[in-house]
Amino acid sequence: MAILPTVLSVIAGSADVISFLGLGLFNAHITGNLVILAAHIVARGKADVNLMLSVPIFILVLGLMRLLVAGLQALRVGSLVPLLWLQFLLLAGLFALCGTAPLPGNPDAGSALVGCQLGVAAMAVQTALVQLALKGAPSTAVMTTNITRFIMDLGEAWLGRESGDAAQARWRAKHTWPVIIGFTVGAALGAACFAAVGLKAFALPVALALLALAMALGARHDVAH
Repeated sequence: MAILPTVLSVIAGSADVISFLGLGLFNAHITGNLVILAAHIVARGKADVNLMLSVPIFILVLGLMRLLVAGLQALRVGSLVPLLWLQFLLLAGLFALCGTAPLPGNPDAGSALVGCQLGVAAMAVQTALVQLALKGAPSTAVMTTNITRFIMDLGEAWLGRESGDAAQARWRAKHTWPVIIGFTVGAALGAACFAAVGLKAFALPVALALLALAMALGARHDVAH
């Protein structure tokens, strides 16, 4: 299961790039959507509905995931597998609605509108599951924080005077760098797939989400036996 955060980061990187190139918004980087929205308003005098919806949808799904996990905890049910199932279904919905659309796509079409928000919801689920079901794991979708944390931890590991702090810094750095690499690889794969097959490239994060789910199911089966 140690590799699961890296797989999730590849999902986020690929989904983010494909969505941006094909649909004009980020699935995971909600701050980026706010920047693009502001630029559209200034440059075009028009607010993009998809970008406007992405922020409240992301926040709403995060809140719903916390409620869902609380309910699962009350029933003594693990949250990782259900959340991975939900992420897979949301990404599959995104592919079903947008994966076969021609380029250039119509961002105002109903299928594109719903598909975009399914992608945003999928990344909100992933963000929540890392916080709630993979406690201690680095973020798999926001690399600015990870890169900052990684560089600070390297400095602490090399220059820190307290051995305990340095050891913690080395532990964090060890678990952070694979996620950074994973997101970068995912972004590169997503861009390459989009250049080759257009929005059909959404099949990549869907397949990776299925892989992540299989990994979690396999780990649960091993624990049970």
